[in-house]
Parts: sequence; structure tokens; C-alpha cells
Amino acid sequence: MMIQANNVSMRYRMTTDRISGLKEYLVQLVKGKIKYKDFWALNDVSFDVEKGEVLGIIGRNGAGKSTLLKVISGILKPTGGSVTVNGTVVPMLELGSGFDFDLTGRENIFLNGAILGYSEDFLKEKYDEIVAFSELGPFINVPLRNYSSGMIMRLAFSVATVVNPDILIVDEILAVGDAAFQEKSKQRMLELMGGGTTVLFVSHSLDQIREMCDKVLWLDHGKTVMLGETTPVCDAYENV
Repeated sequence: MMIQANNVSMRYRMTTDRISGLKEYLVQLVKGKIKYKDFWALNDVSFDVEKGEVLGIIGRNGAGKSTLLKVISGILKPTGGSVTVNGTVVPMLELGSGFDFDLTGRENIFLNGAILGYSEDFLKEKYDEIVAFSELGPFINVPLRNYSSGMIMRLAFSVATVVNPDILIVDEILAVGDAAFQEKSKQRMLELMGGGTTVLFVSHSLDQIREMCDKVLWLDHGKTVMLGETTPVCDAYENV
């Protein structure tokens, strides 16, 4: 088993008071007058993913999909339950979040690659491959502050997918760049999946979910509505 999630819950405490500034907040906090309301982003979510499986995660905005990916990635610690992950993980959640916009594309390849855990020697070996896939050409030596958002996403995707990780965690990744690059991104994803990589895949596109996933988890307000084979879960979701 590559991933085991057992009764995973994630609670946020939200103040219900209207406080106009930090000073007022601190005063009310000291007086013990701040009232909180619990918001459960996830509530007793459980599932298993076998090696090489692709699990699609669907649901409306605010269903808890991205929160679940962050918990599985180790970015967030759950309030309750447990997660067991066996293998190397590449989380593709907020592409470009580790970039420095004052540095060039080339420099950011090494910076972002280091954040993802790649060695400098590995990045030097893969550098030409990353640049070629990104299609940035001479722009690779230009500071990122001069890049469009699409160029940044293309570079980030190219760095993140240069390895074959045991587990790939993907949040709406196939909205990268123009139509041609999106198709290339999808083919790269399919290569990784075909190579035995285990994938958690969030997408609002049911067509992508149907094409790429072995089974699907449907979340609503942090709770599991349905977990099972792709077609019946997608059909049920569409008919709501």
C-alpha cells in the first residue's frame, strides 16, 4: 500500500467576532472575550491507494480537496486521524511557490529543484531536458519578474516532473500554459502513470478524471460522499 488515510480530519478555529484591527484583537484576546467557531475542512476521510493507482478527487469548491492533498503531502498536520505514505512524494500543488522572481529561469531551476529535494548534480544532468520541455528558449536567462504567469507555470511543471517519483500529488496541473502545452503536460502525466507512479489527482474536469483515474473519491463539505470505481462515482456526481 502506497497511501493509507484513516479517519483524517482537519479543523480550523475561526473567530466569530468582527474585530477591526490587531490591537483590538489582542485586547479582546487578553480579556478572554474572543469567540471561536470550528470549521471542519475534512471530517473522517479514509481511503487506500495501491502502487500505480491513480485516485481522482472531485467535489465543489470548498469541498476539502486541496486541504486533503496538503495533508497527504505533509504540508498540513491533520487534527485527527492518520496518514501513512510509503515512497518519495512530489507535490504539485502551488506551482512556482518556491521561485524567486529576481532570479533568472536558469537560477530558479536549481532553486526550485533543491526545494523539491533534487541534487545539484542531478539538476545539471537534467537541465537541458527541463529547458526543452518548458519551451522557454532564450527566456531561460531572463528574470522571472518578466515572465507571464503561463511561462512560470511551464517552468515549474518542467522542474517538478523531471523525475519519476513514487507518488505524484497533483492539483489542477493540466491547466498549464496554452492548449498545445496542456496536451504535452497531459502526455507527461500519462507517462508517469504508465511508469508505475501512484497519483492523487484533483481536477474540476470530469473528462480528465474519467480518462486518467482508476478510482474516484467524491468529497462534499469535508466528508466522503462516495468512493469507488471511476465511472459510477463520476456518473453520480454529474447527476446531483
